[in-house]
Amino acid sequence: MAKIIFLGTCSGTEPIGDMHHTSFVVQVGDVNYFFDAGENCSRTSRAMGVDLLKVPAIFISHPHIDHVGGLMNLVWSIKKLRCVTDCKPINNKIDIYIPDINVMNSILDTLRSIDDGFETDYSINVIRTMEKVLYEDENIKVSAVSNHHLGVDSEGLPLSYSYIIETEGKKIVFSGDVRDLDDVERLTKTPCDYLLMETGHHKVSDILNFAKNHEIGKLLFIHHGREIINNREDAQNKISESNVNAQICHDKIVIEIPARIIS
Repeated sequence: MAKIIFLGTCSGTEPIGDMHHTSFVVQVGDVNYFFDAGENCSRTSRAMGVDLLKVPAIFISHPHIDHVGGLMNLVWSIKKLRCVTDCKPINNKIDIYIPDINVMNSILDTLRSIDDGFETDYSINVIRTMEKVLYEDENIKVSAVSNHHLGVDSEGLPLSYSYIIETEGKKIVFSGDVRDLDDVERLTKTPCDYLLMETGHHKVSDILNFAKNHEIGKLLFIHHGREIINNREDAQNKISESNVNAQICHDKIVIEIPARIIS
């Protein structure tokens, strides 16, 4: 069975007491795949029993602070756990997919300058996100689809991506931050079992109306903006009135993804 473990569900706001910036883990068995790395994601994951030495890959949607603010501490925490245990990361490496490699290189340079060179006996592979199947192993397949939240880099390559995650016979779509719902249209041309949809830039009612016209098994609201932060009850009422199978996620919630039974 797979699980989605939500570590942070807030958009790029000022600090809010019971919410952290966006980050979640797709856990398949005891293997953990990180998507975005908002503030405190390493501490929250550790407190929730997520084994950080069983993280083969980290996927960043785009290089805004509410999606990478906890990335340095996440990478450092993995090294620290390696130092105090007899375990190494899976396959002696961690793959980090990010649209702007300069951001990750700057993080590693900072760690090297403040942590005695930050030497590890495992590999940290920094890989530029591209529109293709990025990663596939026996547990999961992850594809990146560019969106229009940000522009392009000096080489004309997009700086913002959504992710399609396939595991246990299920399709999970993570919108990332998107400029408009046309970006989500590209992701949902075929049915999906779960849509993790950001509300930081879009109205709840617009997202619900979109979901009605697409084959989405369950709509999970994340990356919450002011509409949900300021009045979660009103947003919940809109969901109830819409008859859409939807849920407003909060920090530390766990969604179980049962395996599809093939007869």
